[in-house]
Amino acid sequence: MLGLLQKEGYTLTRQVQEAQVLIVNTCGFITPAKEESIRYILNLAQLKKTGCCQIFLVAGCLAQRYGRELLVEIPEIDGLIGTGAVPEVGNIVRAALKGEKVCACSSPAYIYHPDLPRFQVTPFYTAYVKIAEGCNQHCTFCAIPLIKGPYQSRKIEDIETEVAWLTNKGVKEINLIAQDTTSYGKDIYGEYCLSKLLRRLVKATPEKVWLRLLYAHPASFKPELLTVMAEENKICRYLDLPLQHISDPILERMNRQKKGVDIRNLIKQIRNSLPGLILRTTFIVGFPGETEDHFQELLAFMREVCFEKVGIFKYSPEEGTPAETMPNQVPREIKEERFHRAMLWQQEISYQKNKTQAGKEITVLVEGKKNGFYFGRGEADAPEVDGQVFFTAQGEKIAVGEFRRVRILKAKNYDLIGMLSF
Repeated sequence: MLGLLQKEGYTLTRQVQEAQVLIVNTCGFITPAKEESIRYILNLAQLKKTGCCQIFLVAGCLAQRYGRELLVEIPEIDGLIGTGAVPEVGNIVRAALKGEKVCACSSPAYIYHPDLPRFQVTPFYTAYVKIAEGCNQHCTFCAIPLIKGPYQSRKIEDIETEVAWLTNKGVKEINLIAQDTTSYGKDIYGEYCLSKLLRRLVKATPEKVWLRLLYAHPASFKPELLTVMAEENKICRYLDLPLQHISDPILERMNRQKKGVDIRNLIKQIRNSLPGLILRTTFIVGFPGETEDHFQELLAFMREVCFEKVGIFKYSPEEGTPAETMPNQVPREIKEERFHRAMLWQQEISYQKNKTQAGKEITVLVEGKKNGFYFGRGEADAPEVDGQVFFTAQGEKIAVGEFRRVRILKAKNYDLIGMLSF
């Protein structure tokens, strides 16, 4: 959207008070995210009175899900841009400036093409590249198919072109994302093609580049992916594999398509194929029907596998999903209590894992300096969700965006402390 607006002659500003056209891109995935989006919308809407704002548009998932309801409830909103209307952003802005209230929230299906301009909003050294949009998995707790539509893969050539453009600009880390990365290619090529895509991207990028894989759904995980990751040094030894639970009754109610034994076999295969790989996952606690025994099974599994990185979510009943109307909804206070127990459980695991890094040297992508320490991330840390590496450099000046070797001296729960290797 920013690329299209810039191409049409609009000047972009990072100062929200200066903006004549305000567009808020929202999330509608889970209730806390929706609530955060609403709070932000209400706060920014005040700029129509106190700032330079002439028109105020709401884009993204919240707009797609609630459409005209938002226009009625929040009259300050001048228009809506649904998840399928991104290419129309210029027309929508022009219509809103003429006084028309646009609600472009019909079809959610959209996949962007290489001829559309891109404006990079992440730091210059890291970028996200979406390889597909939408989802066909239909987990019972998830509203993404309702918001984003069916799974649509981008062509390999289009992704290759975008990645080459980004790395030629100086991007050192490409984070490959989709709602389900491991299903990549099935819809347009008739087979799972994530491994083929990774091979192509390795050839299309400079030598010093990280390719990081996020959101790998276990139901569509194929063994050849491990072969590619083992053979290609540019691919980070890092895998984000959202599992959601381990108890068979809960997995079945979630429609996760895999049983606990399948998950254990997959993790064993991953660990055997790629020793030292960093494994991140996410779990949902308090799903309808989850008993204390199911939860204890999850805790035992976390201790058994010792994931390096874990995100815990409290189940959120979402409108229009099967889980919303399931019996045996777990009370809020129990979900909260289980969330904290699981997080404390993982905190200790994370600390013990980090302690094993003491004395080792790792490559760090430098991101900045504060309080006398440089900081950055290793292969083990994805942007925004994982920890960081803080290190001293004995007076040497280091540029942001460089890869540097760091010797780890000590560990914290989620971060590492070290010194520059000379």
